[in-house]
Amino acid sequence: MASHSWRDAYSGMSSDNIKGLVLALSSSLFIGSSFIVKKKGLKKAGVSGIRAGSGGYSYLYEPLWWVGMITMVVGEVANFAAYAFAPAILVTPLGALSIIISAVLAHIILREKLHIFGVLGCALCVVGSTTIVLHAPQERAIESVTEVWDLATEPAFVLYGVLVLVAVFILVVHYIPLYGQTHVMCYIGVCSLVGSLSVMSVKGLGIALKLTFSGTNQLVYPQTWAFTFFVLLCVITQMNYLNKALDTFNTAVVSPIYYVMFTTLTIIASVIMFKDWDGQNPTQIVTELCGFVTILSGTFLLHKTKDMVDGSTRLPKHMDEEEGIPLRRHDSSNMRVQ
Repeated sequence: MASHSWRDAYSGMSSDNIKGLVLALSSSLFIGSSFIVKKKGLKKAGVSGIRAGSGGYSYLYEPLWWVGMITMVVGEVANFAAYAFAPAILVTPLGALSIIISAVLAHIILREKLHIFGVLGCALCVVGSTTIVLHAPQERAIESVTEVWDLATEPAFVLYGVLVLVAVFILVVHYIPLYGQTHVMCYIGVCSLVGSLSVMSVKGLGIALKLTFSGTNQLVYPQTWAFTFFVLLCVITQMNYLNKALDTFNTAVVSPIYYVMFTTLTIIASVIMFKDWDGQNPTQIVTELCGFVTILSGTFLLHKTKDMVDGSTRLPKHMDEEEGIPLRRHDSSNMRVQ
């Protein structure tokens, strides 16, 4: 009886969810690998020319660096496609797996020691990802981009969008000029808020392209081009402020905070717009949230220990003395290479 009820509760993943899962995993593999290939290219270029961290551009003549860039582009395209098939609550958290792949390959190829707590962080990310994959909601059936537009213009999501835009406006106009150089949350807040709208636009555009390639042309609808415009606008804004954050603060601080805020807001936006949790019982929802928290814990552990060598942590010279963590990056020569 117990076995029968379990089968009734879990009907398995839909074909679209499986496609989205495979694309998301492929994306993590390509993106995680690209960091290692690019770093090897940067090191090789730095031997014969001025290092990128010192303002040099000799890496542009290094084929290995371009291989890494192409690998990253392939990964981003796979990630884009994943949103067309699976809900954001399944795709977005799996981005943490690229960190695992990067850390493991760095340990094997670049001989960068992976601390024991880093291994634990990897394990937590895997456990959390598996939990979410097994309990993720099914992708809703959508037959036209106009359906996505209708979801985006429902009062609940319009309210969310307005709140996001107001928050971004306040951050850009008031807080960034005053605290942008001292508080990491200013830049990251803009990136994460805009990023959540960016993913919803990407999902709308991805669904339109998927239907078009399936034989139902969606390019004739103005909504498709509206989603395209929003994607470009959001991505440009997001990348602009992310670059400002990385140029001002230590990457070890920016990366985990950005991942947490971006993923959390994206899941909230997806739940509001696509109603991912409709039809799921409280147990499934709580299990997904537990999986998400597990991934966050693993991500923080990985970033906290990635600079540990032989039990000691390398920190920038300039630190926030009160909190004991690196907040400002004054030496740009240590950046760019991750």
